[in-house]
Amino acid sequence: MLFPFLIQAFLTVILLGLFCHLAYRKWAGRRALRLPPGPLQLPILGNVHQLPQDYQEKTLARWGRQYGDIVFAQLFRTPAVIISSVSVAKDLMEKRSANYSSRPHFVLQTELMGWDSAITHMPYNDRFRKHRKWIQDAIQSKSALLSFRSLQYRETYTFLTSITESPDEFMSHIRRFAAALIMEITYGHTITSLNDQFLRIAERATTETVANGSPGSMLVDFFPILKHMPLWMPGAGFLRRAAQVKYHVRRMLDKPYDLVKNRLATGTASPSFTSALLEQASRGNVSNPEEEEEDIKGAAGVLFAAGSDTTVSVLSTFLLAMVLHPEVYQKAQTEIHQVTGGTRLPGFEDREQLPYLACVLKELLRWHCPVPLGIPHLASVSDEYSGYDIPQGSLIIPNIWAMTQRTDVFPDPSTFRPERFMEPGGQVTDSIDPANMVFGFGRRVCPGQDFADASIWLLIANMVATMDISRAQDTRGNDITPSASFTSGFVSHPKPFKCRISPRSASVIKLISDMSTIHA
Repeated sequence: MLFPFLIQAFLTVILLGLFCHLAYRKWAGRRALRLPPGPLQLPILGNVHQLPQDYQEKTLARWGRQYGDIVFAQLFRTPAVIISSVSVAKDLMEKRSANYSSRPHFVLQTELMGWDSAITHMPYNDRFRKHRKWIQDAIQSKSALLSFRSLQYRETYTFLTSITESPDEFMSHIRRFAAALIMEITYGHTITSLNDQFLRIAERATTETVANGSPGSMLVDFFPILKHMPLWMPGAGFLRRAAQVKYHVRRMLDKPYDLVKNRLATGTASPSFTSALLEQASRGNVSNPEEEEEDIKGAAGVLFAAGSDTTVSVLSTFLLAMVLHPEVYQKAQTEIHQVTGGTRLPGFEDREQLPYLACVLKELLRWHCPVPLGIPHLASVSDEYSGYDIPQGSLIIPNIWAMTQRTDVFPDPSTFRPERFMEPGGQVTDSIDPANMVFGFGRRVCPGQDFADASIWLLIANMVATMDISRAQDTRGNDITPSASFTSGFVSHPKPFKCRISPRSASVIKLISDMSTIHA
């Protein structure tokens, strides 16, 4: 009995010695590099043990304040560079975009959850450029943005009508508004209610994805061998959950695509992103039809997934901010009334005459950015920046939340104060625009930025013009003051809150009704 034990002990010592030798070599190699400063690391773990499960952006921001705008950390075997400065982010991800435009391989979301055909997760390659061109041509050109205006007006007035009828369900109306815009553009499908089957399928896929792991947040992303664990094995719960998410993602990609394909076959398809690509594929010389089909499904699916949830976050944050800061809302109402006279609803032609509302939107993105950490970029080759070495394969993590909360750039950052973007002469400052942070950087910047901006502006302008927003009251008539608190996760939302929304007057209700009829 002793002999096998001695053999086992001997092998353990040998393996331990080998591990220590390799760890020392790696440590010595790192010592030779001029790495950015960062927190102390432990063997094997690196700095993973120092990251909380929730609100990681706050811990990373604290590192930034302690060590500087560029911080080095080790996440198991993976080097990571955390950026807390817009100027550093632009220096690397925009000015050196050839090196910092790719993505790490996210095993959980690409292989296990089925998002491998989403441009947001693709490495920077020909397939990425193909998807990017499709999306840019469809929603980024000036002609495309102008063509969407009738849809944006229609859905804005539908929202106003709905919130007039059932104001307590404001979150449902926001979700419907965001989804309806994207669904119509992407698939030519009009959403008339929250019970729409395609809306339910898409929302299930996106919420399940966010709930079960952000990009680069799970152990399997650092140790891909874990994806081969037997499902019955303790600790394999993430695999079972990922399989369920993949089912919903697959339905999201397939169902609306099949709808458009069938409508094209019967000649009943409305113009859309998907129908245009299908018609283009039918005319062109496609070498791999199955691959082309998957590309179209992925490009269409990511439009909804990337656009709707962030729009919901921004609009719900607006309501929360206005409930907490009625003086801001009143000032915005006064500005709009001066432009419209209260006899019509604001339109895109009024935007340049509403500088205070522009500041409100800027402060909205700054006060609470919808995607606190973005999706990590990848250093494709080793680089040197500001005297520091950035190893090949490093995760480049832009801490967008930290950038919007810097006290040296935005004094008293927890306070919602649109005036910080207003110059003494009443003009809107463009020197520091939160939109240049929250939509991403370089070749990975969100291609739907202008469309999202226009949609959000139009809805908020019309809400300010037509609705009074105030604090809800309890059964005793006392005001209920919500807290400025937000959920943790890849996309962050305000935690559930109550508010009171009501039309400003009977004439406003008639204006909404008239405009809804015109744009029906």
